[in-house]
Amino acid sequence: MLETLREMVIDSPGFYITWGGLLIATALGYIVYITNFCTMGSISDMLSFGDKRRFRSWLLATATAMLGLAWLQNIGVADYRTSMYMDPNLTWLANVAGGLIFGFGMVLAGGCITRNLVRAGSGDLRSGFVLLVAGLFAYMTIGGLLGPLRVAIFGNATIDLAAMGMEKQGFGDVIARLTGMDLTQSTWIALAILAGGLLLYCFKDAGFRKSPTHIFAGVGIGLCVTAGWMLTGLAQDDFADVPVALASMSFVRPAGDTVNYLMRATAYETPGFNVMTFAGVLLGGFIGALSKDKLALSTFADKSDTLRNIFGAALMGIGGVVALGCTVGQGVTGFSTLAIGSGITLIFIILGGVIGIKYMEWVAMRD
Repeated sequence: MLETLREMVIDSPGFYITWGGLLIATALGYIVYITNFCTMGSISDMLSFGDKRRFRSWLLATATAMLGLAWLQNIGVADYRTSMYMDPNLTWLANVAGGLIFGFGMVLAGGCITRNLVRAGSGDLRSGFVLLVAGLFAYMTIGGLLGPLRVAIFGNATIDLAAMGMEKQGFGDVIARLTGMDLTQSTWIALAILAGGLLLYCFKDAGFRKSPTHIFAGVGIGLCVTAGWMLTGLAQDDFADVPVALASMSFVRPAGDTVNYLMRATAYETPGFNVMTFAGVLLGGFIGALSKDKLALSTFADKSDTLRNIFGAALMGIGGVVALGCTVGQGVTGFSTLAIGSGITLIFIILGGVIGIKYMEWVAMRD
């Protein structure tokens, strides 16, 4: 059955990547909306109220995606070691700085890219503008005005893990290098430590165990990321004219890809995975708001709110490209590959969010 499914997807990869990506991302956006899943909000909850349930939900999504991707690897659907996250060149400074910049920016913008997508789908014009600015600055950082500066600052700040005897930057590779253990065995040990540790942290809390909404959000989003890996994994064909890259949910570069597609749609045969997943989360937010009868137009409160959101959006676009992902793109999708760089980025996104929230509290006290 698996081979039949693979042949079906490979026969029409454009169709399945386009519409499959839209369907998966719509489910993700709907889950985010109805459960109020928000990574920035989860950090705020911890700092302001000592409530870690939404934070645990985020980590549960990561653990679920880790286990899901390991299963896909085991059955031969998706070889995550070929993904961009596993490059043996560890861009440690980019992971650190990009995570901090993105984390700080998402606080100023009232939420990460994913959260702004679902809000825009519900009618928040402010979030729509944030997405536009974030996409613009993402492309400026990839190869535009800010591209040379990014390369100059972060281009040489790398660690060549291959020179240290490691094939990739996975935690399993580190264990294998230190112990001489077989890579397959060391990868399973890394998975048990990381996914097991996250699950233990999540479910040791009685409040989280008694909160089906937060559990549903974490498992649901983790399964959506797994489904994205599965879809692109099935579409991989070494003999294709345009090979499909192994990928899953991520929303910083796709913000720029979507703006680019809207301007140059006739130049493309299909919108592509990035554009359709971006649109899918937007659609999921719309469906969620419609189901709750909460569709309503809203916009910036004042000039200060406008400037704060624009600056935050710019920082998210820059930081997300430098770090190779966002709260979902690195915190869930990237870290599901057990990549060291993704783990570093996740830590510094959290730290950047903490700094951003403390800064906003300081501004409020000063005013």
